[in-house]
Amino acid sequence: MRKNNYKTAEELENKYFGEKGTPERDEYEFELKMELLSEALKQLRKEKNLTQEELGKLIGVQKAQISKLENSVTNVTLTTILKVFKALKAKINIKIEIDKYRELAIS
Repeated sequence: MRKNNYKTAEELENKYFGEKGTPERDEYEFELKMELLSEALKQLRKEKNLTQEELGKLIGVQKAQISKLENSVTNVTLTTILKVFKALKAKINIKIEIDKYRELAIS
């Protein structure tokens, strides 16, 4: 059996997705965050006993749009994401880093 020399998950991420700050690593981390956001939305919708169609009607979009959100499709607007979480009565905080000295927070 071959033993690996990696001690942390970050070492594996560095090997397969690039060092932090590289375009490859940034893309990997963005996709991971979108997947977690999608899963949170799906779980919260189910906790509220809503179908995709019912949630869509609450915010004025088709069921297909909710399905896309829950399946990590990234071509949705921030407005739609905010509407969904508002309809689910969930508190959402978004932090946008403009540069290393300035941030914009949306609550």
